[in-house]
Formats: sequence, structure tokens, C-alpha cells
Amino acid sequence: MLKDIIIEAYAAMRHNRRRTTLTMLGMAWGIATVVLLLAYGAGFERAIKNIFAGFGVNVMGTFPGRTSLQAGGAKSGTRIFYTLDDVDRLRNSLPAVNHITPQVFKTGRVSTEGRTYDFPVGGFYPAVFHIRSLKMDYGRFFNEDDLVRQQRVAVLSSEAKTKLFSGTFGVGETIRIDGVSFEVIGVIQPRQQEGESNINQLVWIPFSAMGHLRNIHNIDGIWMNYDNANHMELEASIRRIMAAAHNFRPDDQRAIFVANQQKQVAQFGIISAGLKILLGFIGVLTLGIGGVGLMNIMLVSVAQRTREIGIEKALGAERRHILMQFLAEAMAITFAGGVLGILLSYLVSFSVGTLTLYSALAKYGEAGDIQLIIDGSTLVVAVVILSLVGVASGMLPALKAANLDPIEALRYE
Repeated sequence: MLKDIIIEAYAAMRHNRRRTTLTMLGMAWGIATVVLLLAYGAGFERAIKNIFAGFGVNVMGTFPGRTSLQAGGAKSGTRIFYTLDDVDRLRNSLPAVNHITPQVFKTGRVSTEGRTYDFPVGGFYPAVFHIRSLKMDYGRFFNEDDLVRQQRVAVLSSEAKTKLFSGTFGVGETIRIDGVSFEVIGVIQPRQQEGESNINQLVWIPFSAMGHLRNIHNIDGIWMNYDNANHMELEASIRRIMAAAHNFRPDDQRAIFVANQQKQVAQFGIISAGLKILLGFIGVLTLGIGGVGLMNIMLVSVAQRTREIGIEKALGAERRHILMQFLAEAMAITFAGGVLGILLSYLVSFSVGTLTLYSALAKYGEAGDIQLIIDGSTLVVAVVILSLVGVASGMLPALKAANLDPIEALRYE
């Protein structure tokens, strides 16, 4: 039975090749649009994740500010100062934290033989390497031994190394920061850099060595990373701990600032989900146009084959046989168009390659560009949408054919 229906559908398609081909092309264009739009949405989501991965995802930073709420806390406008005691306080009070580091910054006069530049200099614990997801180009990062022994060693970011040493290796050379000698022990790979950001000019030194350049009693901020913790609860815990230590209200948002990377990831996740839904809806509308064309062609086919339907019913064909015959023809056209459309979408995705997104805004931001990668989930969603459109487009003509009165059909001219 099924074999006969398929043979009849194929024969009907061959009988009207031009009409069938045009209808298939319409369906192919529609499904290709759906696949490519879904692939773009998935690529956008992947690009956002890559952008945040470059800075570290499960990362949180806290920075001192000024109080703005007086009741129950310090006088409004009181400046908050962080010290190393706060680093120890957070480390001991937050078991979810894996690594933690203070940060202190200054703009230093960095010089080598014949070259002098003003570069930002940052003092950290070695844990910053894991917290900020740094990657070495060559050499090594400073370690705990360097920190304890107050070793004057420095790790250069990519642009700082290029300006100071051009094409030479750099590691093992000596630089002077505000007149103090430091040995270069490593160079960091380029990082994503937006606008006026100077992350690729930063000179990284041990926190203890920063004491040779400035007073480090008061620190500029604290960075940490964590696993398996609710980021909103962790942020609230940081505020409570620091509020108790510095006598301000925990709900005073200006007393301290908390940079919560996961919160930003969640916000962009909502945007990504909304974009995927919108693109999917646009794709469905586009495919629906092909579906309307398929329905129109099938209605024409029913009208042209009215006498044939009457003869089949007179010979004993049941209503469901006629229904399946025309529905199978519609699904065959849909299937062929779907295969062609998926092949077309793969061809377009390979031809387009990468679409510029983040690299237009940030240096070394290529990881945040969009790639039209068609994955399994995209194909599954596209096939489901195609099947629903094909059934919906073929059902009305099939029902019309199945409900024809055999006597009226035989009298049709």
C-alpha cells in the first residue's frame, strides 16, 4: 500500500516536472533560510560565550567606593578603603572561591635601552593567571616564590613587549619601571581589547614587588573566581561581609562595586534567546511562503485530476487512500525541497565563513565573531518546522480530493 502511494506520488511529480521543480525550489529556499537564520542565532550565542570566556566567566571583582546611605552605617560620602585584610576576610568567609587576588595599579615610566613608554603596571597574586584566564605566549608567569621573596620580575602583555623589544625575544632582558629594575620572565598572548582599553599594554608584576613603586597598604580592588556557586548569592555575601567590616549598609550600591561576570552573561543570554526566537519566526514566515505555493500547486493538481479521483473512488478507493495519495505527493515535494535547501544552506555557510561582529569593536576579538555552524539541533528544529509546513500545506488539497463526490467527479469536464 505505502509502496503504491509513493510510486503514484513520484509519477505525478514526473508528469508535471516544471511545476514540481519550481515548487521544490520555493521550499528549498524557505528551508535554507530557516537553517541559516537558526545557524546565525546559534553563532551569535556562541560568539557571546567566547567573548566572556576570554575574560573569565565565573569571575567576580569588588572595588571600593563611597557610602551613599547613612542610616545604619557610615556617614554618607565616606570613602571605603580596601586592604589585604579584606582579601583574607573574603578568602576565609567564601568557601566557593577558588582563587583570589588583590590588585593595585599605577602608570609607570617603563624603559629599556633607547625606548621609554608610559604603561599601566599592575600588582597581583599569581592566582590572577587563573582568574583572568591568561595564556602565555612564551616564558612563564610569576609564582608564589616570586611573591614571597618580593622578586622584581615582570610579565609583559603583547603590545608592551612589541613596543619595548620589537622583534626580539624579550625574556631575560631587564626593564626599568620608574627607575626600578625588573627582569622580564614571560610574555602574554594578545587579549580582546575594546576601545580605550590598554589590557595589552599592561605590565604584570607580583603584588609584593609593587611595594617598590607605590604604597600598597590600600588596594584598588579584589578579583576572585569560583565554582558551583549561585553568582547572585555570592555577590550578596560579598556585600554583607564588606559591609560588616567597613560599617556601611549592605544595600548601599555605591559603597562598593561588584563586577559580576555571570550576571552579564545571563543578560546577554536573554538577548541571544530572544534573537534566536525572532530569527526562527522570520524563517518560519519565509518557509510559509513556500508552503502557500505548495498548497496552491496541490489544489491545481486536485482540480486537474478530478475525473481520475472519481474513477478511483468508483473502483473502490476509500477516502483515506485518496487523502494519503495527495498528502504523500505534497510530502515528497517537501522532502526533496528540504534536502536541496539543507545542501544549499551548507554551501552558503561554508562560502560565508565568519561574519564580523566583535572584531569590528575590539582588537584581537576574532573569537567573538559569528560562524554559521549548522549543528544537529539546528537541523532537527528545521526539519520539524519543514514537516509541519509540508503537512499543513498538503492537508487542505488532500482533504478536498478525499471529500470529492465520485458521481460529481466523474461528470467533471
